[in-house]
Amino acid sequence: MIEALFGLAPSLLLFLVLIAFLAGFIDAIAGGGGLLTIPALLTAGLPPHLALGTNKLCATFGSLTASITFYRRGIFNPRLWIAAACATALGAASGALVADQVSADWLNKLLPLIIILTAIYALLVKPLTDDNQGTEPQTHGKATQWLQGLGIGFYDGVAGPGTGSFWTLSSLSLYRMNLLFSSGLARVMNFISNAVSLVTFALLGHVNLLLGVSLGLALMVGAYVGARSAIRFGGRFIRPVFTLVVLAIACRLVWQHWLQ
Repeated sequence: MIEALFGLAPSLLLFLVLIAFLAGFIDAIAGGGGLLTIPALLTAGLPPHLALGTNKLCATFGSLTASITFYRRGIFNPRLWIAAACATALGAASGALVADQVSADWLNKLLPLIIILTAIYALLVKPLTDDNQGTEPQTHGKATQWLQGLGIGFYDGVAGPGTGSFWTLSSLSLYRMNLLFSSGLARVMNFISNAVSLVTFALLGHVNLLLGVSLGLALMVGAYVGARSAIRFGGRFIRPVFTLVVLAIACRLVWQHWLQ
């Protein structure tokens, strides 16, 4: 019955659900959940465009849950980030339209490379700060928000792995916020780009609805646990989890796509 509904063996579906939970947990803490879910969906045999669209559906569940959790805890103030939200939405829609024009063969070759480069970048940037005593700045330049939102939103629409990490790391540098507030901003902006990309991919027919919802529910649970863990333990918890997971994913992808 399960195989008839999902087109996947039960064991493979269970594997994807577990991966989705872990992706939601990691994404809520430091971003990078797509580094897990996209290669998992590709491994399950989904065509690359369908894998991207279905990943956006399940990722939207997780990023929404994490965003609500951070907002309710006072970590994110939406009034300060209107320009970033508009720019992110525009960039994500444009990126999804561009991805639709890329052939499946090219995407199959490109996505693993993007994931590996993203993982390497995350490992080479300066260490994340453990300062969690500061408060969120009250003003931010709109021009900076537009450039940041358009660039990262476009990337999320085209591919997506590591988007949350890019938001977190760039916000630390651009706005001098502490890690917890940067993570809250990243989760909300990641939700916006996920949701806009999802609508675009759905209109283009690149979403497996049943599979995406199933994985999305697992992502929601993981994101809820991850967001509460990040808020409770702060930077001392975020930094080692982020580093270790990205390192593990990078090694796995190198083995799978280059050495196997």
